Amino acid sequence: MGEEDATLIGAAGAADVVVRGDASGFAQQVQVGSHQLSGDEPVAFGGTDTGPSPYDLLLASLGTCTSMTISHYARQRKWPLKSVTISLRHSKIHASDCAECETKIGKIDRIERDIHLDGELTAEQQSKLLEIADKCPVHRTLTSEINIKTRAV
Repeated sequence: MGEEDATLIGAAGAADVVVRGDASGFAQQVQVGSHQLSGDEPVAFGGTDTGPSPYDLLLASLGTCTSMTISHYARQRKWPLKSVTISLRHSKIHASDCAECETKIGKIDRIERDIHLDGELTAEQQSKLLEIADKCPVHRTLTSEINIKTRAV
């Protein structure tokens, strides 16, 4: 298996997601197949803090996918990876402060992703796993053109 293996994680049979909320506040109930989650905003932003914020859920998605993809890649190669810990932060930055960004005016979203690999890995293996992190399907989706179609039903 090669680097294209990373594109297989999460590709098969994605569950439908249904989100319901009372229009009086930010709290939301999320149904993902047989799983139930909550979403909300912190009290400081007018919510009731009954669940993660939308950006926290987005970061959780990226972190989960990154960890799964790295672990899968290491397992396929029988590398001695014991565990993966992904720490993520979201912020808005001035585009002019981002040398590698195409956009130069206004603000852009920045996601910082710190990856800790636990195991007796060589420097080459660690480097390859960090490279593979950018190949997780959610990372690819977030860095590609996204087309969202909205309709009233």
